[in-house]
Amino acid sequence: MSTKYSPLAEQIIVLVGGAENIENVYHCQTRLRFTLHDDEKADQAALNDTDGVTTSLISGGVFQVVVGMHVKDVHDEIQRQLAAQGHTQTKQTDDKPKEKKRFLDVVIDFVSGTFQPIIPALSGAGMIKALLALLVVFNITTRDSQTYYVLNFFADAVFYFLPILIAFSAATKLKCNPVLAAALAGIMLHPSWIALVTKGEPVHLFDLIPLTLVNYGGSVVPIILVILVQSVVEKWLHKVIPAAINLVFVPMLTLLIVGTLGMTVLGPIGNILSGYLATFFTFLSTNAAWAPAVIIGALLPVMVMFGLHNAVAPLGIVQMAQTGFDSIFGPGALCSNIAQGVASLVVAFRTKDIKLRQIASAGGITALMGITEPALYGVNLPKRYPLVAAMIGGGCGGLYAGLTQTHRFATGSSGLPAALLYIGEDSMRHFYNILIALGISAVVTFTLTLVFTFRYEKKHAPAAAGKSADAGGAAAAASKESVEEFGEGEFSTDTLTLVRTDVTELTAPCAGVVVPLTDVADPAFASQAMGPGIGIEPADGAIVAPCSGTVMVAMDTGHAFGIRTDDGREVLVHVGIDTVTMKGHGFTDAVAQGSKVEAGQHLVTADLAAIKEAGHPATVILVLTNYAMFGDVTPTATGSVIAGEPVMTVAP
Repeated sequence: MSTKYSPLAEQIIVLVGGAENIENVYHCQTRLRFTLHDDEKADQAALNDTDGVTTSLISGGVFQVVVGMHVKDVHDEIQRQLAAQGHTQTKQTDDKPKEKKRFLDVVIDFVSGTFQPIIPALSGAGMIKALLALLVVFNITTRDSQTYYVLNFFADAVFYFLPILIAFSAATKLKCNPVLAAALAGIMLHPSWIALVTKGEPVHLFDLIPLTLVNYGGSVVPIILVILVQSVVEKWLHKVIPAAINLVFVPMLTLLIVGTLGMTVLGPIGNILSGYLATFFTFLSTNAAWAPAVIIGALLPVMVMFGLHNAVAPLGIVQMAQTGFDSIFGPGALCSNIAQGVASLVVAFRTKDIKLRQIASAGGITALMGITEPALYGVNLPKRYPLVAAMIGGGCGGLYAGLTQTHRFATGSSGLPAALLYIGEDSMRHFYNILIALGISAVVTFTLTLVFTFRYEKKHAPAAAGKSADAGGAAAAASKESVEEFGEGEFSTDTLTLVRTDVTELTAPCAGVVVPLTDVADPAFASQAMGPGIGIEPADGAIVAPCSGTVMVAMDTGHAFGIRTDDGREVLVHVGIDTVTMKGHGFTDAVAQGSKVEAGQHLVTADLAAIKEAGHPATVILVLTNYAMFGDVTPTATGSVIAGEPVMTVAP
């Protein structure tokens, strides 16, 4: 192993508090990620002044040290030195350390990670229900026909066997055996058990343990309790049973122990809790139907910013499983998203800044389709007044939806096409009401945003225009400031001489909306410490090479790539923020390290829904990491771009 990075590794170990302060260390594309016993023992100021360290920060309970694209070499040297000091608790490169999370964060992570993967099945089933409602309303078929009967059980199958879907998803999240989890759910849904429940006679296990007669079809809470216990029991069995007989006895004992607990204790407790939830949902529907839709309609943007929407959205799924419809999350979310889109479009219409107009128009359209991040982070949040107008408009639309007890009958993206999810109960009432609610949201938001623009756009237009005109110079200045502030140690030293070639163009690695690098939700990138570049809010998950060259670094997780061009430029493509923590989930068909690629060639396919479900911004970041060896780096594109379109120039 090369000792090139030995001094840097040694210094980093000392400055994070010494080997005894390190619980775990791993790395992503550009930074070392430490779990420290005590963050206060780390000297961030000294780290930031260290040659070879770009910056350091604490995020999500993880102490991060940004060193650049040679991070793997530094990490390997740190691991070697820690091992030499007798440190035994560090994990391997791709292991994710146990992060320090608040209890609420753990709950939100588990709930969202369990329910999000099953949304496509629920959405498909709900759309079949909507189709059936349309067929009946327009007298194409009747409820007594065989067509209705067959299509109806197509949809009902998803809801009846929902415990199996939840079991598999929850077990995957908890890292226990998902097939065993599905089998445990199957026990609770077995036709023989249903026959006993239907018969109604007392049932005892071993003529001693009574079983509560409950039909678990379509239930949610009981199976979650069962899988939580399975994760504990299964891991314990793996520890105490010898490896030679592990394969046989762990599954058998898991089914026996957890299955018995499920049918005798956990299932009945879950059924009682489900009853309380059903009572709560009924109370809301009859006594405070307006409240959830108003709260979600007005506050969803704030919830998104703090990740709280991941805890609230599954309540709609639970309500749908209990009652067949969702009035808690869906109506308010749809009103909020439409309001976000309208606010952004009004800004596009009124602003004097050409660059902002392009971002706002593209972001507004995508928000109307249910994807609000470009509008929220690119326009409404930075300018403030469109966000306020959208929150008021979303709340007003939500109020109407709540007062009219508007329900949706399937889950899906909360954009204009989602209005079809409100067709149900053999009636168009909910569909018409949601259209009215959306109209209220749009009109109120449009009016307020327009009024606000006469004050705020007039005040800020000249500055905005100047900023737009000087964008190229600012980018160049920022590049030089980054070199002066952080030194050149963080950049690759493999290219030892300055390269002088013609101006090089870097192209968009994906389709989407360009955002300034300073606006991305990651301090290391936003400060341009890693180098100048741009961010793109992606429209799809097809990620391509922004230039021709050799893939010098390709993370096993598939979320980041370092490409070196033939003339020595080192380009980083990073998909999403903190997506290294997804450990490759949602990234497929990644190109291998060492591959030769041409500009526009496939790098990886990213599942944007999975990134969003994991609570991460999906922003694709493009930066030139060894920019100090070249001339000015200038972003040349604004607004919407397509993959392969020129977005940056690098002067010789």
